[in-house]
Amino acid sequence: MSTPDSSCDEPTRKPTPNAIEWNELITPDPDAATRFYGGLFGWTTEVMSMPGMDYTMMKLGDRAFGGVMAPPKPGIPAHWLNYISTTDLDATVAKATSLGATICAGPMDIGDAGRIAILTDPQGAVFGLHQHPAK
Repeated sequence: MSTPDSSCDEPTRKPTPNAIEWNELITPDPDAATRFYGGLFGWTTEVMSMPGMDYTMMKLGDRAFGGVMAPPKPGIPAHWLNYISTTDLDATVAKATSLGATICAGPMDIGDAGRIAILTDPQGAVFGLHQHPAK
């Protein structure tokens, strides 16, 4: 039997640059969404109060892997948004726009969680970028 690799422990787990690392569900009814996905997959939730909004963390066991929130503006339909990790948000946004991406939001600070930007690729797919805070 092998010994578990301690690098998989959440507190010491480091982000993997250029990998999808966070999943966010934007929906007009976060409570209904968390009931649906909790019932379907057994995900648990933890509500975080943030200035001007509630953000619900989705968890599998003790590990948070995504969040659920109401749309920040009226008229935004329900959708999943993936965030890709980057070590230099500004440089990645600059490279993406040079390759034809459009900035939807950011770059912006998100408190103690680092910085994010949301872009649309040249084919119209929306994706997020996330830079972890310096430790």
